[in-house]
Amino acid sequence: MNDETTGASPQPNGDREEIARLLPAPADWGLPREQHLRHKELLMHHIERDRSTRSRPARRLLRPALLASATALTLAGVLAAGVALHDGGREPSGTASHRAATDMRPAAALLGRISDAAEARTTPPVRDDQFVYTREKTRGADLTSGKAVVGPLTDRETWLAQEPGPLRKLGLIRENGRISPINAEFGDTDGTPAGLSRPTYRWLSSLPTDPDDLLAYLYARTPQAEARERDQAVFEEIGSLLGRMMPPRTAAALYRAAARIPGVAPAPRAHDAIGRRGLGIARDDVRHGVRTEWVFDTEDYSFLGSRSYLVKDTSYGKARTLLSGEAELELAVVDEAGRRPAGRG
Repeated sequence: MNDETTGASPQPNGDREEIARLLPAPADWGLPREQHLRHKELLMHHIERDRSTRSRPARRLLRPALLASATALTLAGVLAAGVALHDGGREPSGTASHRAATDMRPAAALLGRISDAAEARTTPPVRDDQFVYTREKTRGADLTSGKAVVGPLTDRETWLAQEPGPLRKLGLIRENGRISPINAEFGDTDGTPAGLSRPTYRWLSSLPTDPDDLLAYLYARTPQAEARERDQAVFEEIGSLLGRMMPPRTAAALYRAAARIPGVAPAPRAHDAIGRRGLGIARDDVRHGVRTEWVFDTEDYSFLGSRSYLVKDTSYGKARTLLSGEAELELAVVDEAGRRPAGRG
């Protein structure tokens, strides 16, 4: 797919300055995927509320699920956030529109095979005093200029602490050779506990393994935001958990739960950030013209990575413009933050 941008019209400077004003102070650490999603939702809510008090119409910008790099975070945690839409048709938290989906769709059949493979896979248990290590390549678009400017591939390694209690230091991140601490979420003055925003192995082990129960749990607990399509939010919440170290039964349940979300479909031409083609599962955020894809190996159904890109022309770029991409290269358990798995130095 084409990852270039053409013909994008920049947004007025006032909008970009207003968004920048609402951002937190520059930080010297990177954000795991699920933390960035949470901050994005909070930012969107803040912008929508701030604009409403001044009776100004909200502008339609993109809200794909992508991880901002540490260097880009100071410019805009809104690299993939955008400005909120006003929306009157919001579903109450905890309702499950997924009940309208059926298991007869092609996506359900593919996710069933992926789920069966995940359940048969052997994963090591993880102690509370250990760290889950991930090595990946990522690529994202910067929207602060008013158009999507796709950056280069970035090497990223993370060490995420598995302690269940609230933590102020969640682990370490190495990005292009630079190591920085990962701090607690904004607002968690006493530290961030294990949960959706910090999914430890123990917490993932506690999730329901019945797909319907798990999906109801996620619909009830995925943060609600103005103009956010509920089904898409839950789909992306599940996506933020994929490729993590978790019990096989939990992984299998997540895939079976995703199969019950309306709008989920196969993506035959899916590929990850480094071009590895595989079996794709996708869902379109029709309000913002963004498709999110998960990519799986064609032989063993293991998770390879994910992508988000435009599916229609917008002021930020043409259809097929890349917004984010990641390729997972290694997943392991280590005893210390900063230590690579055995044999990797």
